Amino acid sequence: MLQIQAAPRRLPSTARVGLAIAGGGPIGGMYELGALRALEEAIEGLDLTNLSVYVGVSSGAFLAAGLGNRMDTATMTRIFITGDREDAGFHPEMFVRPAFWEYTRRAAALPRLIFRWWRDLILDPGNANVNAFLARFGALVPSGVFDNEAIEQFLADAFTQHGRTNDFRELRRRLFIVAVDLDNGEAVRFGDQGWDDIPISRAVQASSALPGLYPPVEIRNRQFVDGALRRTMHASIALEQGVDLLIGINPMVPFDASLARAQGKAPESLVEGGLPVVLSQTFRTLLQSRVQVGMAKYAHQYKDVDQLLLEPNPDDSEMFFTSVFSYKSRRRVCNHAYRATMEDLRRRRSELEPMLARHGMRFRDEILEDPERGAFDSLEPQRRRHTRTTARLRRALDDVEALVKSRRMLQRKMRRHRG
Repeated sequence: MLQIQAAPRRLPSTARVGLAIAGGGPIGGMYELGALRALEEAIEGLDLTNLSVYVGVSSGAFLAAGLGNRMDTATMTRIFITGDREDAGFHPEMFVRPAFWEYTRRAAALPRLIFRWWRDLILDPGNANVNAFLARFGALVPSGVFDNEAIEQFLADAFTQHGRTNDFRELRRRLFIVAVDLDNGEAVRFGDQGWDDIPISRAVQASSALPGLYPPVEIRNRQFVDGALRRTMHASIALEQGVDLLIGINPMVPFDASLARAQGKAPESLVEGGLPVVLSQTFRTLLQSRVQVGMAKYAHQYKDVDQLLLEPNPDDSEMFFTSVFSYKSRRRVCNHAYRATMEDLRRRRSELEPMLARHGMRFRDEILEDPERGAFDSLEPQRRRHTRTTARLRRALDDVEALVKSRRMLQRKMRRHRG
């Protein structure tokens, strides 16, 4: 489902594009990757590795950090989906490694808690009730089921190869990764002034530390968890940077069972799916409602900015009934998102074309009008591996090419303005 908010005033565009990517677990990230791949292939003039600003939250932080490091969607598809990228050893099981150290640390506190409990029982038996027992021994429950240290190590390795960087300050474009301080609920923008010395890999680890699944990540003696606790996309960060076009992606939307039932796609009632389905619907509703409130607010606050929001359709049973941790489904979900996004672009083409033209972009007809095209059809054979020096040289040449293109576009605008 594509939501469009066109700026009412058609001021000249400087073609500054911002991208905000929300969370949604591993499968949400794969949906976002498929949607991004569709945008990259269908729209000429949209270079997702050369935008003005990137904002990533939770699983979206992985993709934002990759694009900010000029890893295109083909490269990330090879890493996270097909697994045929030799220089990045991604293994899905790294997301579900038990947090044995956390278990051990909590268990070690058991003797001390038992001693205190018996002491309180003897000295103040009136207050030694069940609630007090649960409150005290609740500290034995691990703060996270899975260990996320392997995720940080994987990213640190990926961001130090082929001319990439694990340092916010060395990036050519602005990258913001958002996490929340567990102790005070404050949202922190890693990559912003004062927080740009934190490794990108560590920031992504913190932003994706979903409470209950992963333990908080300690940075500067503060404990950080999933950035979605405060806002779903944090798109305002990109808007504050003065962009002309904002692209947002949110993979978590509530399921419209009545609409799906009319097409024979859903059970009689979601409650029949039990507590997991009820909680999933509740969680998705909360996330999307915050996105809708934010986008409506931004339409008034940033009147000169065009906004595009990509989300699954409300009757998309494929996304709703696929577990967010179903790694075996990542190829199917990525391709599903690619095709759904292409269909949205085709359906809303007449509205999108003038908006894209304002920013120096246009559709590639041969790609957009191919209904059979999939996310993996255009993956080229893997290139020869580059050394650090040749990778930096190739990126420098890409920078020169991008600069020349932007100058040419500016000259064309100036000529049209004079005419």
